[in-house]
Amino acid sequence: MVPVAVGTAVAAGLSSAEGADGIIWWRAFAALVVSLALQVATNYVNDYADGERGTDDDRVGPARLVGGGMASAREVKIAAAASFAVAGVAGGALALAVGPELFVVGAISMLAGWAYTGGPKPYGYLGLGELFVFVFFGVVATVGSAYVHTEQVDGLALLASVPVGLLAVALLVINNLRDIPGDTDSGKQTLAVRIGDAGTRQLYVGLFVVVGVTIALAALQRPFAALGLVGLAAAIAPIKIVRGGALGLDLIPVLGGTGRVQMITGLLFAIGLALSA
Repeated sequence: MVPVAVGTAVAAGLSSAEGADGIIWWRAFAALVVSLALQVATNYVNDYADGERGTDDDRVGPARLVGGGMASAREVKIAAAASFAVAGVAGGALALAVGPELFVVGAISMLAGWAYTGGPKPYGYLGLGELFVFVFFGVVATVGSAYVHTEQVDGLALLASVPVGLLAVALLVINNLRDIPGDTDSGKQTLAVRIGDAGTRQLYVGLFVVVGVTIALAALQRPFAALGLVGLAAAIAPIKIVRGGALGLDLIPVLGGTGRVQMITGLLFAIGLALSA
């Protein structure tokens, strides 16, 4: 939701594809459907692939469908395909209205969502998950949400995509911090496993610092964008827990807290961008 809201807010101050200032609402809705469907599909693939490999056999966090025996691998795989199909239909409508380049972006996004933990050599097992999240749920989703209205890649959209992407990365970082012991045992070389417990905690805090800096830079162009900085106050509690050395189950509340930071900061940022348009 956040990248679509921010990208749409950026477009609100630019000339739309139809020649008028503002946004094209059906395209905003379609972009939201694409974003949510890709998120759901990627999570289903993750559940399916990790369950098949046995990565979730000794899971510390909330139960997964395959690993927890609540659904078969085949059922989850079908659910992933159905979610990708929903994204494809909504994305196809946008591509027909905007241009064929969106077919390419959509195809690459789907492939990236599948290859994260699916396939013979999943890059999520190689420490590249954070890069994927930043690129696709930050840059591509935010810039793309602005592009469907303006049909141009705007510098402000690129800048605004940085805090959006880093907020999403923070969720993955805390998830992987919690799972370091299990991932190490199963051979899943996430970034957290590679840089270790202490490095992962430092990375988590550093992400919020960069989020604040980039929001402030965006505010130089659209002053009310600084509203996003208010949302970062919600990061104080989860940061304290992480810096306090919490492990395992004690990190689960930090996931919820990080999600709240992402939602509050992202929506306030989007509101500020739109108000300054």
